[in-house]
Amino acid sequence: MRIETFESGDREDWLKLWQAYLVFYKASLPDEIGEQAWERMIAPDGDISGFKAVDDDGRMIGMVTFLYHGSTWSAEPRCYLHDLFTLPQSRGKGTGRALIEAVYEAAREHGADQVYWLTQEFNYTGRILYDKVADRTPFIKYGHKL
Repeated sequence: MRIETFESGDREDWLKLWQAYLVFYKASLPDEIGEQAWERMIAPDGDISGFKAVDDDGRMIGMVTFLYHGSTWSAEPRCYLHDLFTLPQSRGKGTGRALIEAVYEAAREHGADQVYWLTQEFNYTGRILYDKVADRTPFIKYGHKL
């Protein structure tokens, strides 16, 4: 397995993983949201970055997206790991960890002082990994859809 940046030719494979990710989180979004996310990720000046995990046969088996933002609590930017998904058959084999570590490295190179993310409480498999690679914070998320 190897971790690589996305290329424009990865669109269809990424969209398949994106749709599976939405199913996992019991979410439904219009197709144009995924298309916009893809365009923002591969644009040279896009505000979203990402990596893919590729198996030895060249098949995409996982993906991660992330973005940088300023913070009133730090002089350095923060890195928000937005989406992380691996195919079920790739779980427990280091794919998710490798994707997270790739984000850590990219964030270090970008000068970020922190990488953080959210997950749903029912994501027990993901949380087992997250407890090994990061510290759980006491924050509770609130939101209001506009």
